[in-house]
Amino acid sequence: MPNKAPGDEMSKHRYANAKRAADYTIDQRWESYSAEEHDRWDRLFKRQSELLPGRTCDTFLKSLDGLRLSDGGIPDMDRLSDRLEKRTDWRIVPVADLVPDEVFFEHLANKRFPAAAFIRSEDQLDYLQEPDVFHDIFGHAPLLSDPVFSDFMQAYGRGGLRAMKRGNLHFLARLYWYTVEFGIIRTKEGERIYGAGILSSPTECQFALDDASPHRVGFDLERIMRTRYIIDDFQRTYFIIESFEDLLAACYQDFDSLYDKLEGMGDVVPEAIIPGDMVWSRGTQDYFASKAVGFV
Repeated sequence: MPNKAPGDEMSKHRYANAKRAADYTIDQRWESYSAEEHDRWDRLFKRQSELLPGRTCDTFLKSLDGLRLSDGGIPDMDRLSDRLEKRTDWRIVPVADLVPDEVFFEHLANKRFPAAAFIRSEDQLDYLQEPDVFHDIFGHAPLLSDPVFSDFMQAYGRGGLRAMKRGNLHFLARLYWYTVEFGIIRTKEGERIYGAGILSSPTECQFALDDASPHRVGFDLERIMRTRYIIDDFQRTYFIIESFEDLLAACYQDFDSLYDKLEGMGDVVPEAIIPGDMVWSRGTQDYFASKAVGFV
């Protein structure tokens, strides 16, 4: 395991005592990043950018170039937001770490994406369970410049606020997990990644599309909201949408009646294939055979 570079311990903890506004946003203090941290961003960006052609959708790649996320080091969120706002009225706002659910949804509902300001340490280069600035900006910001996907994110934020009032947040969390974080889309060229959790991971970029282990199943809102998920390993099932328009349309329905229906149904474990599934490829589940994992 590599030795930690100078300043690694400060990377996250520089924000531990940062002054938080009522909406949990902080001052990014862009000038406080070290040369090593900027170099780490550049290496992460280069590695992922080289992996993604032929694996991610064209919408992501075009937006990645348009937002100029490779201008040298960790992006200044204010400057990045100025570019993004011209496209879809969204802004990226810095936070110290994960924010409470109601704060997160309030930001999304008002076209603000809260991004962690710290960058992972050198010994966490390949895997970090919690989101950092690379995951949040590289993985999420490009698609926020797409009008349809950004509308879906805003609708999701509004839906989250309603789900919290009903006590049904766990159903909606599954939708976010299997789309925004670990979603795959069908294109004329084949299946392509759009989920940020895959896009920011060098190993899952390959596993999600190429490995024989996971199931790949067509998107179905009710099915996804019943399906538990894994937070610390590759996914046992990936859900595939036909278009961002379909994803957005799924949000324009009566969720109250859907929640009522789901409350009377059981959860589905991540490795299951159930009646009604549109199975694009049935996985072997070989990768997971010897693993004991917890589901959410």
